[in-house]
Amino acid sequence: MAFDFERKQRVVILGGGPGGYAAALSAAQLGAAVTLIERTGVGGAAVLTDVVPSKTLIATATAAQGLKTATDLGVQFFVRGHGDSPQRPEIAVNLAEVNKRLLNLAGEQSHDMGLTLKAAGVNVISGHGRLDGPEAVIVSTAPGGTDFDRIEADTVIVSVGASPRVLPDAQPDGERILTWTQLYNLTQVPEHIVVVGSGVTGAEFASAYRALGADVTLVSSRDQVLPGEDAEAATVIEDVFRRSGMAVLPGARAVKAERSAAGVVVTLADGKTVSGSHVLMAVGSIPNTANIGLAEAGVELAEDGRIRVNRVARSSVPNIYGVGDCSATMPLASVASMQGRTAAFHALGDAVEPFNERNVAANIFTQPEIATVGWSQAEIESGTIRGLVYKISLEENPRAKMMGISDGFVKLMSTTTSRTVIGGVIVAPNASELIYAVALAVEHRLTVDDVARAFAIYPSLTGSITDAARALHKVD
Repeated sequence: MAFDFERKQRVVILGGGPGGYAAALSAAQLGAAVTLIERTGVGGAAVLTDVVPSKTLIATATAAQGLKTATDLGVQFFVRGHGDSPQRPEIAVNLAEVNKRLLNLAGEQSHDMGLTLKAAGVNVISGHGRLDGPEAVIVSTAPGGTDFDRIEADTVIVSVGASPRVLPDAQPDGERILTWTQLYNLTQVPEHIVVVGSGVTGAEFASAYRALGADVTLVSSRDQVLPGEDAEAATVIEDVFRRSGMAVLPGARAVKAERSAAGVVVTLADGKTVSGSHVLMAVGSIPNTANIGLAEAGVELAEDGRIRVNRVARSSVPNIYGVGDCSATMPLASVASMQGRTAAFHALGDAVEPFNERNVAANIFTQPEIATVGWSQAEIESGTIRGLVYKISLEENPRAKMMGISDGFVKLMSTTTSRTVIGGVIVAPNASELIYAVALAVEHRLTVDDVARAFAIYPSLTGSITDAARALHKVD
C-alpha cells in the first residue's frame, strides 16, 4: 500500500486491552488518526475480568494469610471474653466486599485508561469490529448486527485477546461451574472449590482461595503442578500447597463437571469423582479470532487460531498486525503492551528494536511467587545452551529469617566462559519485584561480577541475588 503522507495515516485497532491501548497511544503520539474499537470497555479482559481483578483478589488473600501467620512472629490477636479471659478471634473474609472492591478498581482503571486515550486524541468506539478486507474495518453495536459503520484504514492492529477454554462436558453456569471471569460474582468464600488445571491460572486461584479459607482440591493432569515452570520452583509451591491443607491430585485428568444436589461433581478420566461446592475450570484459553474476517483478509493463523506474527508483530498481510493473547506469542500483559508499541512504531515508520522473548520476565502470583527470566536450568541440563547454575535458599538470607520466610530460593544462570547472566528464577514473596534486577542483567548482558559489584541493602532479600552472583565468580 502506498501511503499518502499529506494526510494523517489512519490506524484502526480492534480491541482495547494492554496491547491495543499501548498501540493507540503510540500511534497517536506519532501523529496518526487513531480509532480504537472495544466491545466491553477500555482495558479489555485484562483490566475488567482477568489481570486486575485476579491480582487484587490475590493481594487480599496475601493479607489474610499474613494475619494467620503473624503468630509465627510473636504477634497474637485476642479479644476479651467472659471474665476477661482471652479468646482468639477468627479471621473472616467478606468475599462480597472483596469482589465489590476489586470490580470497582477494575472499573476505575478502565475509566482512567479511557480518559488517557481521549486526551491523546484517540477516537474510542464501543462496538464489535471485524475486518472488511485488509484495508477496512466494519463496526457494529452487536455481533452480527445490521447497523454498522465502515472505517477505512492504512494500518489495522488486531488486539482482541482470548477467552477461557470450555470443555464440552463442563459447561460454565456462572454459579457452581465457573471460569476465571465468573469468580467475581461469588458472595461467599466457597466451602470447597475444585480447581481443574494446575497451570499458572489454576495454581494462582488455588493458592488464593486456600488463603481465603476455602477447602481446595487441585486437579492436575500432569505429575506436578506448574509443569512448564522451573522444576524446583514447582516442587516448592506444591509442598506449600500440601502443607496448607490443599489436596493435590497429580496425573488426574478431568473429563466432566456437573451440578449435584450439594454442589458439583468432577469426573476424572479413570472414573473417580471429586465432589465440592464449586469448580473452577482453568484449562487454558482460546484466541478471540473467529469470525472477525482475518482469514478472508489473507491473515495466516496458527492451528490454535492465533495470528502468526514476526518480531515486530506484523502478520502475513503487511498492513495488519497482531498483538497480545490473540497472537502467537507469550500471553502476558507486558508482552502485549510491548507488541502494541512496536507494531505502531513499525507501521508508522519510526525506529523499532524488536524485543527478545527470551528476555521477558514472567511471574506466577502464588504464595510464594515464582518469577523467571532468560534461559532455564532445564535448557542448560539438556545441552540446549552451555551454562552454570547456582541456587541459594532463602533460609540462608537474614532478612528472610526476620520475616519468617522459610520457603523459596534465588537461582542464577550464567555462561561458562564470560559468566554473563543468562537467566534467573526467584521463589519468594514479591518475587515479581525482585526479578527486575535479574531481568536488567539478562537484557544488558551483565556478568555475575557486574551484578555482585552493585550494593544490595543489608539485610534484604535482594542480598541473595548478589550472593548468588558472587558464587558464580570466575576464578582465572
